[in-house]
Amino acid sequence: MQLQQLLSSADETLDGRSSSQNALLVDNYISQNLAISRKINPRLVFSQFKNGPMLMPEMRVLIVKQGWVESTINMKPYHFEAGELIFVGRNGIIDIHQVSDNVHGLGFSLSDDLFSLAVGDHLPKAFDGHLRDFHFHLSPDEFDFLDRIHHLLYNNMHQKEHSAQVTLSLISSFLWYINQLWRQREAITRQAQTHDQRIFSDFIQLVNRDAPRQHQVEYYASQLCLSPRYVSTLIRQVSGRPPKEWIDEALLTHIKIELKHSDKTVAQIADETNFPNPSFFSKFFKRLAGMTPLAFRQETAL
Repeated sequence: MQLQQLLSSADETLDGRSSSQNALLVDNYISQNLAISRKINPRLVFSQFKNGPMLMPEMRVLIVKQGWVESTINMKPYHFEAGELIFVGRNGIIDIHQVSDNVHGLGFSLSDDLFSLAVGDHLPKAFDGHLRDFHFHLSPDEFDFLDRIHHLLYNNMHQKEHSAQVTLSLISSFLWYINQLWRQREAITRQAQTHDQRIFSDFIQLVNRDAPRQHQVEYYASQLCLSPRYVSTLIRQVSGRPPKEWIDEALLTHIKIELKHSDKTVAQIADETNFPNPSFFSKFFKRLAGMTPLAFRQETAL
């Protein structure tokens, strides 16, 4: 696809959303491959999550400028305050639980095609696909630097005839600066983590990736080169929950997204998520969600 095609059609909806849904963002530029928001409307954004988690089909960066947000990202609960930078990779799962009345922030999302053009062959490590999400607090100077690049990018896209190369350079600068900040913090975080905490982090990454097909603790233990008994004890000690709960929660979230955002039948979803038959699938879902898959689909369609 040509560069100009990737950067054109600002009026087209992102991810196939309707124009009314795109009103969720104000002070924005939106195309199929790039979205830049200078101020996110929290009430309308929050309303989109009233029926549960959502799958993010492209990478996203959010910087909280004011207020706070309580959310779950890829199964982990978070409370974000002003000054927090949040990255969610492609196919990340977000659920917003509560936001303060005064919350607003900067938003940025990018398609894989435009990302590849912006960074070239040398991928920033933070965005090379090994992380589904990360977050860290920005100092005032760091926030100001990112805000300036973000504002330049936003202004450039609103020029009558914007330069594609300038756009790519600004996107690249934005991503590489975040990568620099992430690497500085990652080195400190890894040193501070205990051996058990590192194993738990690795376990959660595996569960996020494989739970739709792999439902048993034994599989994750083998991937970690540890015994199932040791993994069960360690995960419970670190998180306060047995590993099977984490696996089942990730699987349930995946199923909810499929029921909510696809037209697949229950039988199709049961087969894709490695259940022996739709009956076992429905019993699993009802036990954890408190309703049948069809009832959930009907409720979230309202």
